[in-house]
Amino acid sequence: MKDVKAYDILVFGGGKAGKMLAMDHAAAGKRAAIPPIPGLREAAPLTHVEALTLDVLPARLLVIGGGYVGLELSQAFRHLGSEVVVIERGGQLAAREDSDVAAAIQARFADDGIELALGARVAAVAGTSGAGVTVRLDDGLSFTGTHLLVAAGRQPMTGGIGLELAGVELDARGFIRVDERLQTSAPGIWAMGEVAGSPMFTHVSLDDYRVAKSGITGGTRTTAGRMVPSCVFIEPEFARVGLSETEAHQAGVAYRLAKIPMGVVPRARTLWECQGFMKALVAADDDRILGFAMLGAQAGEVMAVVQVAMLGGLPFTALRDGILAHPTLAEGLNMLFATVGPAKSLAVSEPFSPGAAVDAA
Repeated sequence: MKDVKAYDILVFGGGKAGKMLAMDHAAAGKRAAIPPIPGLREAAPLTHVEALTLDVLPARLLVIGGGYVGLELSQAFRHLGSEVVVIERGGQLAAREDSDVAAAIQARFADDGIELALGARVAAVAGTSGAGVTVRLDDGLSFTGTHLLVAAGRQPMTGGIGLELAGVELDARGFIRVDERLQTSAPGIWAMGEVAGSPMFTHVSLDDYRVAKSGITGGTRTTAGRMVPSCVFIEPEFARVGLSETEAHQAGVAYRLAKIPMGVVPRARTLWECQGFMKALVAADDDRILGFAMLGAQAGEVMAVVQVAMLGGLPFTALRDGILAHPTLAEGLNMLFATVGPAKSLAVSEPFSPGAAVDAA
């Protein structure tokens, strides 16, 4: 092996897409987390990896976890013909999202015939996925199915690869400790993607590459203040960028709310895709757009329009008053931002309901 220069060593997260390049780059990634539930690991549950390579259609699929991955796979299998039960320990699906978003997703899942068990804590699992499995909850209720899928998060594959020998420190969760330039505790070693604790999206890993490359080549690019969008590819699609109402409330950020149902958007009506809504948060003291969320057809594409406006520092009035082509889904932004209401300002301890009108204090 040739001499390795300090800047040649790069630790990155890419799962099966990672490569070992001339031994100058160490490849790591992430794997599905299997919670320490009695009998779960022995049940050989499916993860998002195995679920995508099944050559049989589960007759009845039990899904532990109602996050993004659980949502996408649950609905996909239901649409393919499986009976599906989603078991979520939290009080709503999509725990990171506002309650009005979760309620709308839950209503759609119910319409699809997906059974939901919310606030459900799994006590034990018996059987084997593919041959028959039972999930028992701590309240005594149980569910049986032919297959079991675990979608309870992911964990980094950083153990046992000798990072400590290079002086690379891990945090308490096993992710590589990095600064805003993605440089690790060891001089000349960078980490990017899932192993660096970055949000687990492919588009974030791409930006991590840009940041790491900048550091390696003497640039100044960092992860500080970057705007990270997210999309959940269910029907209807969900997308969000910037602050949610819950996040604004928790941070004590006053905002003005705009919200419309998708049914008022002409293009949504012509597509017969009227489920869902758009909403946006606008700063209380100026016209900055703080966040945008949409549950509806092609939500990710519409979100990108708002994200570009946010990146450019445009006021919400630019989207309210701009001439957007008719009939497009993005045209709904004209309608949405025409509904910007009065400022919402609540103490963190006060009762809070996302999407509801609240006058400024």
